[in-house]
Amino acid sequence: MKPLALTAFTATSCLGRGLGPMRAALEAARGGLAPCAFETVALETCVGEVPGVDAAPLPGELAEFECRNNRLAALSLREDGFDEAVRAAVRRHGERRVGLWLGTSTSGILETELAYRRRDPASGALPADFRYHGAHNTFSVAAFARRALGLEGPAAVISCACSSSAKVFASAQRAITAGLVDAAVVGGVDSLCLTTLYGFHSLQLVARTPSRPFDVARDGLSIGEAAAFALLEPVPDAPPAGTVLLLGTGESSDAWHMSAPHPEGRGASGAMRAALAAARLAPGDIDYINFHGTGTPSNDAAEARAVSAVLGTRIPGSSTKGATGHTLGAAGALEAVVCALALRHGFMPAGVNTREVDPALGVEYLLENRAAPLRHVLSNSFGFGGSNCSLIFGRAP
Repeated sequence: MKPLALTAFTATSCLGRGLGPMRAALEAARGGLAPCAFETVALETCVGEVPGVDAAPLPGELAEFECRNNRLAALSLREDGFDEAVRAAVRRHGERRVGLWLGTSTSGILETELAYRRRDPASGALPADFRYHGAHNTFSVAAFARRALGLEGPAAVISCACSSSAKVFASAQRAITAGLVDAAVVGGVDSLCLTTLYGFHSLQLVARTPSRPFDVARDGLSIGEAAAFALLEPVPDAPPAGTVLLLGTGESSDAWHMSAPHPEGRGASGAMRAALAAARLAPGDIDYINFHGTGTPSNDAAEARAVSAVLGTRIPGSSTKGATGHTLGAAGALEAVVCALALRHGFMPAGVNTREVDPALGVEYLLENRAAPLRHVLSNSFGFGGSNCSLIFGRAP
């Protein structure tokens, strides 16, 4: 595939708002998970909550989109000058030539959960002020971002669990290559809600203590929330040194099981091989792997087998979900930004909370940060139902 430049990017998570706090936390190997105090949730677990989301209502002209998910999106869009970079791209390309592809898992479902508490006791009707279209509707986050950024080009939301906002990179790349648009905003937004927290708890996948991916004693994931965005544009003839590039995308769907990965990582292997082929790279060209690494016993084991089969056992990697929690539909975009920071600043982040790497996994998992002039990094995102995506990023010399 023809590379694309990430001409702007940003992320907001429990590590902080924008690139500066995220980089500082990663370089200090500091996580943002804390005991759950979200809403009325009564679970013994840790979450990655973004402070201040409920104190930042949307402005009046965007009030129809009011919900926690879109408030989180709004906070992130304003960081690192990202919204201004998009508006500059609109001036270069035109409103209808900048597309929008976003990923989410639950959108604004919290609004529905809260509305159900206020149902009419006699009829069971939801309250009149409930906004399904602007909040719970899966497309809500794209409709909001499109309006907030002044975009008129094609827009879509991908909702395929934990690979949602990785797959948006592939969809946008195809649209640009096909000439449908000249540039694209991609990203993902997922916010805490009761459905997610209690749902993963019911699957017995939630850890009581902060998640420790790839650890010999790993016992589950920690749920987080995040919003992350990138602006994709064609690579100029002479890109500025250090420009982060999208070099390859790979997707697969093995449909092995509703919630469990294929035990040998069959679909994951296919996604990584497809990404390498798209980027015209050999396995040895990858310098760092951002593992999907949820911290559940079966997921980490399946991914380790897939990585070993495709990339070998000597490429260093880590899962940053020990720092941010698993941000579900936002995870792919959030970890793409992690990879962009790693490339830009020449470091491989440690796997926060992991103390003793499971020797049965057979991968080189980083327990400490490592400085390195990275050339190519790979990020894995694997969702329920076998919806898999791998992305390869590089940097202009």
